[in-house]
Amino acid sequence: MQRIGEDVAEKLDYQPGVFTVERHIRGKWVCKCCERIVQAPVAPHIIDKGLPTTGLLAQVLVAKYLDHLPLYRQEAIFERAGHAIARSTLAQWVGECGVQLQPLVDALAAELRRQPVLHADETPVAMLKPGHGACHLSPRDVDAIFLTYRGKKCQQSRSSLP
Repeated sequence: MQRIGEDVAEKLDYQPGVFTVERHIRGKWVCKCCERIVQAPVAPHIIDKGLPTTGLLAQVLVAKYLDHLPLYRQEAIFERAGHAIARSTLAQWVGECGVQLQPLVDALAAELRRQPVLHADETPVAMLKPGHGACHLSPRDVDAIFLTYRGKKCQQSRSSLP
C-alpha cells in the first residue's frame, strides 16, 4: 500500500473562553497490485459536513436552554473569544440539534404517558397574552399538557394519562 494523499476536515470546538480547531486527517492509500484506493470512512457528526463539534453544540444548547442566554448574547461572547459566528448560524445549529433530539423527546413523552402518577411543579409562570407570539394556557381539567413550538406559533397537545 502506498499513500497517495489525504483528506483534511476541520471542526470548531469550544471550551469556555477558548476556541480550538480539531483537524481530522484521513489518508488515501492505493494498492499497486489491484489498483484500488482505500480510505477510512468519515466519522459520524451531529450536523453532517458541519463545522461545529459536539462540544460546541452542547455549549450553545446549554447556554440557551439551561443558562437562558439568548443567541444574540452568545454571538457577542463568541466574537469576543475570537470567532464571529452569526446568530442565524447558531439558530440553524439549534434547529438541527432539535431534529436530532426529537426521537429522545418522543420516547420521554411516551414514557411519561405510561406512568400512573406524575408529580410536577405547578408554580405559575407568567406568559404573554395570546396573539403576541406566545401561548397563555390555563391547565384546568387536563391530565397533561405538552407544548410544541414550531417557529413563532405554539401548538398545544392535551392528553389524558392512562
